Amino acid sequence: MSNPAPNPSDAEVTSKSPLTNDEARWTKLVLCASSAPLRFLLATRPANSEIDGVGIIAILSKPSGPEIVLQKQFRPPINKVVIEIPAGLVDAGEGAAESAVRELKEETGYVGTVTEDVGVVMFNDPGFCNTNLNLVHVSVDMSLPANQAPKPQLEENEFIEVFSTPLSELYGQCKRWEREGYAIDARVGTLAEGIEVARRWKL
Repeated sequence: MSNPAPNPSDAEVTSKSPLTNDEARWTKLVLCASSAPLRFLLATRPANSEIDGVGIIAILSKPSGPEIVLQKQFRPPINKVVIEIPAGLVDAGEGAAESAVRELKEETGYVGTVTEDVGVVMFNDPGFCNTNLNLVHVSVDMSLPANQAPKPQLEENEFIEVFSTPLSELYGQCKRWEREGYAIDARVGTLAEGIEVARRWKL
């Protein structure tokens, strides 16, 4: 019998130490000086790529209404479990749409189809570093056999709990998750706020 998947809520930070460039996959931090009295950190990305990664807005088509695929993942920098959308780094030679479909399959097990043109490049924290991403919209056809019992293909260091919630309830759910002690990823929170703004202003 296989062991049960680790629960993200059981994780905690046990130690901290410097990270060498050799241990940092292809991403590394570079100190950047400017003519202004400011200094920044730059994160390098794959050659010939405009982006570091993708965030995936994956929607499950259900009779009860659209649901968004989310995940719970422990994040050591804040020592909390974070509510996130599926996301990941692009591989060398890979486009945003291709990366999104691959990452969705790996992290959630769902097989999806990109439904819209890839949007603008978004910078995560330009006051600190140059990391960026594309948000990619993906539709998941729940009638496909592959999506009946999806099985993630996680790496050894990934402990992810996948779930979904009605898109119409995302704003209220974010408030509830925060009360329960979860951290809300900026992409999830911004999407929820956008839905709420559209509702309030009847857009």
